[in-house]
Amino acid sequence: MVRRDTKIRALEERIGHVFANRALISAALTHVSAAAGGKRENYQRLEFLGDRVLGLVISEMLYHSFPDADEGELSRRLAGLVRKETCAAVALAWGADTVVRLGEGEHPGTATRVTILGDLCESIIGAIFLDAGYEAAKTAVIASFGAQMRAPGRPLRDSKTALQEWAQARGLPPPLYRETARSGPDHSPEFTISVEVPGYPHAEAKGFAKRLAEQAAAAAFIMREGIGRNGHKGAA
Repeated sequence: MVRRDTKIRALEERIGHVFANRALISAALTHVSAAAGGKRENYQRLEFLGDRVLGLVISEMLYHSFPDADEGELSRRLAGLVRKETCAAVALAWGADTVVRLGEGEHPGTATRVTILGDLCESIIGAIFLDAGYEAAKTAVIASFGAQMRAPGRPLRDSKTALQEWAQARGLPPPLYRETARSGPDHSPEFTISVEVPGYPHAEAKGFAKRLAEQAAAAAFIMREGIGRNGHKGAA
């Protein structure tokens, strides 16, 4: 149990959200086969909710990031980002496969199936939404899907990695992240993080963990500069 709790804490760190309601993250990581005859909550209802939250957040991201795109292009981009394969890659990056609870009759390899991983991604997003609201879920989605949105045909990279690679390719120093504000109670602070690259305006974002806010700030920088869009890499 201690080992599992440690892994869940590590998953929360990668996501950038620590759950106030521990029952939500537990349910989000419980496959129906491990639901003990319905006595234990499983992730199906959270997956349903998370799917809708993910679709809304991605739609909003696309609407603002591609102002010249028509409905057809936006729909195609949306389909590519919310498909199971993309969600599965995000779940793997979070490490959800290491903490999913499966029934005794399930083969261990079940945890790495694309469908299961995709469901886990959506259920975790739904759990974040219930735990802390739309903005918290939106920040998590931006941090994990932002770079993928700009380069949907490339392997999944988190936003900080994508931004660092972009800066390095231009001979620029690594992006600098600064905490510019902190608000909220001590047990659940909200951080405002600024990312700075010489020669470019800084970008800011908020998150309920520094790592999440840093990822969101990097994603905001990427979206503003159009990095990865139609070959555009931002002004030199």
